Amino acid sequence: MIDLPVPALVPAFDLVVELAQPVELGQSPAGVRRIIPIIGGTAHGPLLEGRILPIGADWQTGQTGGIAALDARYAIETTDGAVIEVVSQGMRHAPAAVSARIAAGEAVPPAAVYMRTLIRLETGAPAYDWVNRALFLAAGGKSGNTVRLAVYRID
Repeated sequence: MIDLPVPALVPAFDLVVELAQPVELGQSPAGVRRIIPIIGGTAHGPLLEGRILPIGADWQTGQTGGIAALDARYAIETTDGAVIEVVSQGMRHAPAAVSARIAAGEAVPPAAVYMRTLIRLETGAPAYDWVNRALFLAAGGKSGNTVRLAVYRID
């Protein structure tokens, strides 16, 4: 192997993302499409504190084998007024019975679902320029009308 540093995961913040009812687009050539509006939430952790603004959505594509391709875009307003764009792309999958429970709005244990996203953050706020220079990885789960994500900076 090439002698390169092994990336480390540094706890950055947790997100609680509040969702509205999905807008179903139906079957497309790519899969079953839906748009899920993001209407609020919170960011809390050692590197970032704030609220999720009521703008943005998760543009999901349901694929064969119970896989959901995730493509969410929204914004966080920090407690000191900076606005940070969030671009989160990843996937979620679970056994069919667990997916059916999620679709019915039931809470399922996070360990029963594989949900991972790669997150890019961007801002023009000088105090948060560090977000422009890092990648982030999140593990998550869905419960009712919220998604919870534990976000880590990849160092």
